[in-house]
Amino acid sequence: MEQFTERNRGLADTVGHATIDIAQAIRSLSDADLVRLKALAQLWSRDLPGGVGWSDVLNEAIARALDRSRPWPSGVPLLAFLSGVMRSICDDHWRRARRDHALLVRADDLADLSAQGDAAESPPDPERVLAAAQALAAVHRLFAADPAALRIITGLADGLTASEICRLYGMSEREHDTTRKRMRRALLRGGLEWSAP
Repeated sequence: MEQFTERNRGLADTVGHATIDIAQAIRSLSDADLVRLKALAQLWSRDLPGGVGWSDVLNEAIARALDRSRPWPSGVPLLAFLSGVMRSICDDHWRRARRDHALLVRADDLADLSAQGDAAESPPDPERVLAAAQALAAVHRLFAADPAALRIITGLADGLTASEICRLYGMSEREHDTTRKRMRRALLRGGLEWSAP
C-alpha cells in the first residue's frame, strides 16, 4: 500500500498547475481514505478478465483524474468520484472482453460455415428467393385482418419464443395458443405449410 501511495503522490507532484486541486486532494488523502480506495478498487475489479488487478484500476483512475480526461466535478467527494471512475474503467474492460468474446465466437462460426463447403457460401437461388417472398406476402395477406396473428408472425420473424411474444405484446398464453391454432387451420386451408415451432 505504501508503494501505491508514494507512486501516485509522485505522479501528483509531476502534473501542471491545471490539476493542482486534484493533485493536492490526492496527496492529502488519509491512510483510512487510502484503505477505502483500495477496498473500492478491489470491489470494482473483482474477477476482471485479462489479469487486470485492483492496483491497475486504481492507478488508472488517478491518472485519468490527474490528466483531466475525467474531470472532478465540484461538490462530489473525492472518494465517490474516484470510485465512479474505477467502476467506469472496469465496465470498459468487461465491455471489451464481451466484444472480443463475441468476435471469437463469430470467427468460430464462420470457420464452421466455411468447413461445410461451398454450399454455405453460395447465394440463394433467385427462384427460391422469389418463392419465399411470394409465400410471405400470401401469409401477410391471409392474416391482414388478424392483429394477434400478425404479432405472432412478427415475433417469430424476430426469433422470439412464445413467452417473449406474449410478454412483448401483452398476450396471455391461452390467447397465444388459440391464435396459433387458428393460424395453423387457416394456413392449411390456404394450401400453405405451417412450420413454426
